[in-house]
Amino acid sequence: MNIKQKIEYWNKIAENDLPVMEHLFDSGDYSYSLYIGHLILEKIIKALFVKTKHETPPRIHDLVKLSSTAEIELDDEQIKFLLIVNTFNIEARYPEEKLNFYKICTKEFASENILKINEMYQWLKSLL
Repeated sequence: MNIKQKIEYWNKIAENDLPVMEHLFDSGDYSYSLYIGHLILEKIIKALFVKTKHETPPRIHDLVKLSSTAEIELDDEQIKFLLIVNTFNIEARYPEEKLNFYKICTKEFASENILKINEMYQWLKSLL
C-alpha cells in the first residue's frame, strides 16, 4: 500500500466504526459504545500519523501520545478529553476495571461522551 492508501485505510475503518458505536449505544451497551469510540479516535489519529510521518503508526493505544507523535496540535481541553477517552479503552477491556466502568456508564454519561467523540472525530478528519 502506498501512503495515500494507508491514510484511506485508517480513515475508512474509523468511519466504519461510527455506526457500530451508535448501534451499541442505542442497544444500551454504553460501555462498549465508548470503547468503540476510543477505537474511532485511535484510527483517525493513526491516519493523521501516516499523513505526517509517511510510515506505519505505532501499535499503541494512548490517544495523547499518538497525537503527539502524529504532530497534531491539541489544546488543553482536547488533551483532557483524550485522557478521559483513554480510560474507555482500559476500563472496558480489563476485567478488574469493567465493573466500576459499567457503574459510571449511564445513558447520560455515554451520550455526552459520544457527542464529544463525534466532534473530535470530525475535527481530526478535517485535518486529513
